[in-house]
Amino acid sequence: MHNKGKRLLIIEDDQEISRLLRVIFTKLGMDSVVAYSGTEGLLQLQNDTYDLILLDLMLPGKSGEQLIKEIRENSDIPIIVISAKVDIESKVHVLKIGADDYMTKPFNQEEVMARVEVQLRKSSSHSTRTSEKVWRGLTINPDKLSVTLEGNELQLTNAEFDILFLFISHPERAFSKREMYERTWNRTYLGDDNTISVHVSNLRRKMAEITPDEYIRTIWGVGFMLI
Repeated sequence: MHNKGKRLLIIEDDQEISRLLRVIFTKLGMDSVVAYSGTEGLLQLQNDTYDLILLDLMLPGKSGEQLIKEIRENSDIPIIVISAKVDIESKVHVLKIGADDYMTKPFNQEEVMARVEVQLRKSSSHSTRTSEKVWRGLTINPDKLSVTLEGNELQLTNAEFDILFLFISHPERAFSKREMYERTWNRTYLGDDNTISVHVSNLRRKMAEITPDEYIRTIWGVGFMLI
C-alpha cells in the first residue's frame, strides 16, 4: 500500500478509541502516535513531523477547536475531526476554522480508513501538479503548494487549495456541489451537508481580506465558478 510509512498523530483522550485507531492504522502499515490532551498534541507537533492528524474536539488542556486554529497559523497538515458532537453547527464551525474533514462517533472503521487515505492521497497528489496556473490576479504554484492573490500569499487548508485548484483549472465553468465534492474528496456525494459551501465561504473570506474584487461567483441552482 502506497501509504505505508505515513505518520499519523491521534489526539484523543479516550484510551479505548485511541487504541482502536492505532490498531486500524498499524494494520495499514502506518505509524501512529497518540496524544491524550490538546496540550500534549501541540507538543508532539512542535517536536516531530506527521502526515495527518485525527482530532477529537473535547480534550483536556486545549480544546480541539483551539488546536485547529493554532495549527493553521503555520501548517496545512490534513486534519480529520472525529467527534461525538453531531450538530451541524459544530461541523460547520470546525470546517470554517480549518479542518479538512469531520466524522461523528461512533465511527465505522472502514470509513475512517477511507477518509484518511483520501486526505493522504490528496496531499501526495499536490506534488504531482507541476504547472503554475494563473487567472487574473490569482496564481497557484502546485510544486510549492502556494497561492498568491495580487501578490499576497493566501494561507489555505488542503480542502480550500483543492477547490481553488479545480476552479483555476477550469475558469468560468460552473461546478455543482456534487461535482466539486466528488472530484475533491474522491467519494460519493450523499446530499447537501454544507461542506462545500463552508469551504467556498472560507475562500471568499480570505480573498476578501486582500481584494474587494469578486473571484468566486454563486451560480444559483448550479453551484460555483471562478470568474
